[in-house]
Amino acid sequence: MDAGLDLVEIQPNAKPPVCKILDYGRYKYQAQKKAAETRKKQKTVEIKEIKMRPNIDTHDYEVKMRNMLRFFNDGDKVKVTLRFRGREMAHQDLGMKLLIKVREETAEIAKVESNPKLEGRQMVMVLSPIK
Repeated sequence: MDAGLDLVEIQPNAKPPVCKILDYGRYKYQAQKKAAETRKKQKTVEIKEIKMRPNIDTHDYEVKMRNMLRFFNDGDKVKVTLRFRGREMAHQDLGMKLLIKVREETAEIAKVESNPKLEGRQMVMVLSPIK
């Protein structure tokens, strides 16, 4: 009697190997649908970048912090880049103070993934949201 079913090996590494009698085309289709569903549900974590200067004005700073909070609420990481231009390189301590201020203000909702470090003419710090 031919029912249009196949002998499908489910777990080849098990002792003894596990097999089922089923419609292989339908089994493959369901596995494909399941994989697509899991891909659809997963959230990709993006890295958003906030660029600042060491002598940033208070209102500009507040706007940047508001954007940063929005990014954290969306579950994204934030890369804070502090660009030094010209003679600002002589005052790297001001930049470090600014990044420490950012870290302290976001302490409840974000953790430091990489501490502030100087890369050429810019200082970079990465923050990620606390789950």
